[in-house]
Amino acid sequence: MASGPITRKVGSEVGSPASLGSESGSEERLRVANISVKQNGKHNISIRSNSENGERFEYSGWVYHLGVNSIGHEYCHFRFLFIRGKYVEMYKRDPHENPGLKPIHRGVIGNAFMVEESGRRKVNHGDLYVLRFYNRLDDTRKGEIACASAGDARKWMEAFDQAKQQVEYELSRNRSVRNKLNMEDEINLEERRPKVRRYAHGLKKLIRIGQGPEMLLRKTSNLGSHGRLDAYFDADGGDVVEAHEWKCVRTINGVRIFEEVAHAKSGKGVLVKAVGVVDASADTVFEVVLSTERQTRYEWDTLIGDLEFVDSINGHCDVVYGTFDPRYLTRWKSKRDFVFSRQWFRGQDGTYTILQFPSVHKKWPSRSGYIRTKINPSTWEISSLSTSSSSKTARCLVTQTLEINPKGWLKWRNNHCQKFEKTVPYALLSQVAGLKEYIAATPTLISASSTTLVQTTVSDDSGSFSEFEDAETADEFYDAIAADSSSSSDDDSDNEIGIDKVKKIKLKNVSWAIAGLALNKSSDPDSSNQLNTKVPPINVDSSQFQGSMGKAKDETDKNCWSSPAGSGFMIRGKTYLKDSIKVKGGEPLLTLIAVDWFKVENCVTNVALHPKSIVQSEAGKKLPFIFVINLEVPARPNYSLVIYFAADRPINKSSLLGKFVDGTDMFRDSRFKLIPSIIEGYWMVKRAVGTKACLLGKAVTCKYLRQDNFLEIDVDIGSSSVARSVIGLVLGYVTSIVVDLAIVIEAKEEAELPEYVLGTVRLNRFQLDSAVPLKV
Repeated sequence: MASGPITRKVGSEVGSPASLGSESGSEERLRVANISVKQNGKHNISIRSNSENGERFEYSGWVYHLGVNSIGHEYCHFRFLFIRGKYVEMYKRDPHENPGLKPIHRGVIGNAFMVEESGRRKVNHGDLYVLRFYNRLDDTRKGEIACASAGDARKWMEAFDQAKQQVEYELSRNRSVRNKLNMEDEINLEERRPKVRRYAHGLKKLIRIGQGPEMLLRKTSNLGSHGRLDAYFDADGGDVVEAHEWKCVRTINGVRIFEEVAHAKSGKGVLVKAVGVVDASADTVFEVVLSTERQTRYEWDTLIGDLEFVDSINGHCDVVYGTFDPRYLTRWKSKRDFVFSRQWFRGQDGTYTILQFPSVHKKWPSRSGYIRTKINPSTWEISSLSTSSSSKTARCLVTQTLEINPKGWLKWRNNHCQKFEKTVPYALLSQVAGLKEYIAATPTLISASSTTLVQTTVSDDSGSFSEFEDAETADEFYDAIAADSSSSSDDDSDNEIGIDKVKKIKLKNVSWAIAGLALNKSSDPDSSNQLNTKVPPINVDSSQFQGSMGKAKDETDKNCWSSPAGSGFMIRGKTYLKDSIKVKGGEPLLTLIAVDWFKVENCVTNVALHPKSIVQSEAGKKLPFIFVINLEVPARPNYSLVIYFAADRPINKSSLLGKFVDGTDMFRDSRFKLIPSIIEGYWMVKRAVGTKACLLGKAVTCKYLRQDNFLEIDVDIGSSSVARSVIGLVLGYVTSIVVDLAIVIEAKEEAELPEYVLGTVRLNRFQLDSAVPLKV
């Protein structure tokens, strides 16, 4: 048997409105899929799977349940987690192998339910990847589970995301469901337990993520994911029109070596990168790069194979110590040691980024016989590549970037000198080639999959999905798992469950368009139709509004703002759902009228209601609509960056923008998109921030205030440990940074395309100490 989320499809087609009310209608739309199966790694067989187009999926699999019991002891237990629809259950054993087994915890995924990747954590002398659950409106209601690999944690995140989409879809179609969901906290769980056995009816497909308890114990990284749970992939590498350009100067061992042209001409240093395609999943490569296990690193890392863990800063940052003997580097004879910190995070597109900085740590002073040196700052970027349907191997693009002294590099690039090949920077650039060859020579890293697709038969007497849901209990899920009172003396025989070997089947890509179905089809995809064209426009003059941060006079001005053109950002084109092609954005729909930079004791919300707010000014009250974004920046002290955009006409209620402004918080979370771009600044900051669009509602906690003529979005950057790490890095270089931000409402249906740029802002080298105190 395998483990991890299992997905089941239930009921009629979700993706088509025509079939939403018909169970039989979906029977006519069957897809036949050939699925490759490996039985115990010995032989291949073929399974033909009939699946309905757009069916619901259900997930289950083995995880660790982390927490503190009633007597204050920390525990870590094997648990079988089950997600179906908006309901979640936790078992001590696999319910598929133990019919009639009752769950120990059950709950519902409500509209305030949030999941956060807490990163890697040491638990019982092993590394686990932790997921934290909490209520967006009440951070005290929370719980934690953990996975043995980053890949399994990613798949669980996607499973919970699809469950939240299911909630949004049901709420949008049935108001009685909304009322029921609000009341479900008060349901008595004990009275409904006998009915949960009905989950076995109406089952179509199960997808398991993970390798079972026996693999959790071993903590191996057999991740061979053959695709994410998304329905499509972006055709380009980012959502920003990059000003800089890279030039390939060498190809070594199948790895391309690039230099950034603009950086090379500056004479201050050369930014170079090694790029290679690795035949393994991004999850697998990420764990290999992050591993400090000596024997593994000896297989591919010619320079820093000897690494030791020093300290963990948080789940996304640690400090390591390493040594190397540069006898093959002719310039040095004595041994060298170093200390550097590593920060890592996974983007919403699945790309892993690892930042490596030279560091100092009091626990590791220089050792006798070694000379302390600084390893070049570098970054790793590991992104999945789409594979053809006939391919059985996942692939990813691995990029390592570092800044080096131009002297030896330029001579080597021009074939005038080979001494560069005996330097530390060259050894670092060779890591990509070593990694590529190591994984190619390790079949288990290429072929093993942590996801299993299990086919089941549908019984004729199965109940409807609504009946099945009514049989469920509905406490909020984070409350259920946080209430575990298991002690260290609890019967943990379930941690040693005997698990039979199961067929390993490639995960089939899953497509859900639930959030898009929440909207009626709009015939106005154009940005010009987002505002009411029947009302004559007014003149929006930003000079009438004075924020605490001034408007830029020219490009050299500091501590100021401006509004760049939308053409610097890539957004979804008219045919995006068919070809994934993005196009340059047009002029922003809304006008940037002011920016406030506040210093606050505690992060503040509802800034638009403050008596001295621009929204409450006489000029502000006359505007048809104001879009307010309050970026709550965690620091010492805390800051708030408040950005005000104005419309020259009222919002068209039937447009995508109108449905966003007056929609549910969950719908807003699934559509509010921010595109960042570091125009000028330290290259490591550029790599950390990236150029990909981010759905803020899925990355951090967002609160919404809709009143009168405005909508305010309070973005709590501190609610995510990843976001806190990135913003901490940005604040360290903020005085030399020019950053552009674009606001987009994500389009998910063809009728909503093409996308448009809602608003843009450029922040020019602003000073932290220029923040104005805000008295609440």
